[in-house]
Formats: sequence, structure tokens, C-alpha cells
Amino acid sequence: MAEVASARLNKALVLESIQKLSFQDRPAAASLPDAHSVRVHVRQTGICGSDVHFWQRGRIGDFIVRSPMVLGHESGGVVVEVGAEVSNVRVGDRVAIEPGLPCRRCDYCRSGFYNLCGDTVFAATPPHDGTLQKYYTTAADFVYPIPDGMTDEEAALVEPVAVAVQVAKTADLRANQTVLVFGCGPIGVLCQAVAKAYGASKVTGVDVSEARTEFARAFAADGVYVSKPAQSSGTDADPVEHARSVADDIISQFQLGEGADVVLECTGAEPCIQAGIFATRKGGTFVQAGMGKENVVFPITAACTRGLTIRGSIRYTTGCYQQAVQLISSGKVQPARLITHRFAFDDADKAFETVKRAEESTLKVMIAGVQ
Repeated sequence: MAEVASARLNKALVLESIQKLSFQDRPAAASLPDAHSVRVHVRQTGICGSDVHFWQRGRIGDFIVRSPMVLGHESGGVVVEVGAEVSNVRVGDRVAIEPGLPCRRCDYCRSGFYNLCGDTVFAATPPHDGTLQKYYTTAADFVYPIPDGMTDEEAALVEPVAVAVQVAKTADLRANQTVLVFGCGPIGVLCQAVAKAYGASKVTGVDVSEARTEFARAFAADGVYVSKPAQSSGTDADPVEHARSVADDIISQFQLGEGADVVLECTGAEPCIQAGIFATRKGGTFVQAGMGKENVVFPITAACTRGLTIRGSIRYTTGCYQQAVQLISSGKVQPARLITHRFAFDDADKAFETVKRAEESTLKVMIAGVQ
């Protein structure tokens, strides 16, 4: 490929150490690593909370930044080089990039649950470089062609939509169910949109931010609830009892009977987890997707006596990316409406500062690729 052959340098946004970002011109690999790989010219990348977490704290759980690492994993671009054995994409195809490459050999991979593979190489997760660079090389079967009607920004946003698809899949979400979603940030509102696309009879969004709940109402939710922290009540109420009262209020206000059929927790906040358990009907399903404190006070007795199915959701499994592309291309889910800020690649550091400020009006921040 003439474009790649002449590209001796590969500009990238690099996390050198905690809170230190830099632009670097790195050598571009002269050839693909194998016959089943592709090289993609990245055109758009969305910033995820995990990128900011690594930047600010240098770790997420056991994943610790010990050496310079390229950030970014929500990306789309155009294929500029393909290996000799690649048949699913051609040079010139615009694609969404799935950022994790599992081993393909373990029992989890062979059963389709490759999100649980312990040997996954995931973009921008130490020690692996991410997609905020001009060219990104990956396996051909982990890029997905997008139709002409989808934009490059939408290609990048396939990633968070695929996360929402996996959350719905984990919940075994079905038509005519009532769905309660805690969190009206990007993943929360996308879960609400996917639930509506799957035929949920009523979708309710919960958040502490009035601005975000209003966006959720306009985006996909049938109803929204602004939750107030226990301290704001001016009483010394037990936090768990406050969570129970919040759940009772939600159930009453939105006429959910004994509770929602499905509760999707997308914040990781302890009060939301507690309220979510209390707001799930007997025999219902509670899915934990948000990550906050590693350990929380959990109303286990309520979960047991209600006979709840409790599941955790992480990343995506077989079919999620294809489903996300279909939902976006059909217009059933419109993630581009979440974009509040756009930056050129040379201003990527400013984009990260914007996300760090965590203003209520900020939802999804996009960074254009290197030209």
C-alpha cells in the first residue's frame, strides 16, 4: 500500500506516566505481523472513562501502567492494508474496530464468551497500546465493515453500543418487559435505547443529574427519575433504608407493580446498587455493568428472599458487534446524538481535560484521526 509504505512515522497519543500525556511519532511497522491481520487508518476515536482512569490514576484493578502506552479503544477507520489470507474486508472498507483479541483456544472462547478469556489482548489496557494513533494493526476477524449510511463517528461508537448489547444479552432482555436503568451517562442511555429496540414495554432512567435525565428522556427513556442522595434529605436515615425508599418511590411513580422485570445498574455507585436490588421484582433480573468501589454494602437478604437472578456484564461476546452495527445502521439506536465535543487529533490532550472535568453537559467526546 502506497499510503503505508510512505508512512515512516505513526503519530500517537501516549500515556508516558500518571497524568502525563505526550504526542509521539513512532516508527510504523513495515509489514503486517501475519496473513490474517489488517492495518486500519483510524479516523475517529471516542474517549472512554477507562482511558481517563489510566491517565489520572495509572491503574484499574490489577491492570497497572508500568511503561508508556497509547490510549484509546473506541475507534473506527478505513482499511489500508490486508494480509494474504484476509477475505472478510478489503482495502478501502470502512470498519468498526473491536478492541479486544482473545486467545480463541480456551473453553470461554470456544463457547462464545471470549469476554472472559484470561489471555485477551485489549487495546489501551496495560501493557497493550490502544487506537489513538494514525495506524492500528489488528486481526481481520475483529474489524466489522459498516454500511455507507454510517459515519466514521458512528463506527467508533459501535464499541459502547456493543457494551449495551452485551448488557441486554446478559439480562436475557425480552419484549414487553419493564426495564429500570440506573445511570444516564453514555452506557446507561445506550442500554435504555437497546432495551427499547428490543421491545421493552417501559424503560425508566435514573440519575442524580437533571440534565442527564432530561437527555435520557429525549433519547430513549419512557420516564426518568432524579435521585437525591441521603444527605440531601437532612436526616440521619440509614443509607440502605434510604435506598429502599428510593426504590419504593420509583416503583410507585412509574407504576412498576412489585418492581421492574429487569434492572440494569450502569453507575457502580453503592446507593444505586442497593436501590436497584430493592426495585427488582420477585424473580426478576439484576445486571451489574457499572464499576465503582471494589467492595460495597449489598442487600443480600433482599436479593435472596426475592429470588433474584444477579449477573455481571463485561465487554462483549459473540455477535454483539454485528448487532450493534445493525442497530445503528437501522436508526434504532443513534449514538451520534451523545456527542457533545469534537477535537482534532493535535488537541487530544484538551479532549481528555474536557472529560476529566466531568461536567453534566459532557457525554461523549470524539477525537478525529491523524490525517
